[in-house]
Amino acid sequence: MAKNVLIVDDAAFMRMMIKDILTKNGYNIAAEAENGKIAVDKYNEVKPDLVLMDITMPEMDGIQALKGIKSSDPNANIIMCSAMGQQAMVIEAIQSGAKDFIVKPFQAERVLEAVKKVIG
Repeated sequence: MAKNVLIVDDAAFMRMMIKDILTKNGYNIAAEAENGKIAVDKYNEVKPDLVLMDITMPEMDGIQALKGIKSSDPNANIIMCSAMGQQAMVIEAIQSGAKDFIVKPFQAERVLEAVKKVIG
């Protein structure tokens, strides 16, 4: 059965790119969210197998959303996405329970490698 993924990014273009990479490789997009606040609600609603989440977003950033999701589901599989030069945030994300991180701009192989490593 296809694994369900929640894509979280404030840029519609980035969500579209990730969705394209994943759907072409047999993953199902359960939902999308444009900020961390919506992401936490969507996570609890659709209970995806994986969350791909941007760090820098309006309303609630990815780190806060990661902590919010992890507090309601300690087993949540979350991969963070960030632009170059956000090392401190990436370290905080990993310490807060993220399983991996992907650096933007995305390379399809790297996205798939991270996703496969976390949910198969």
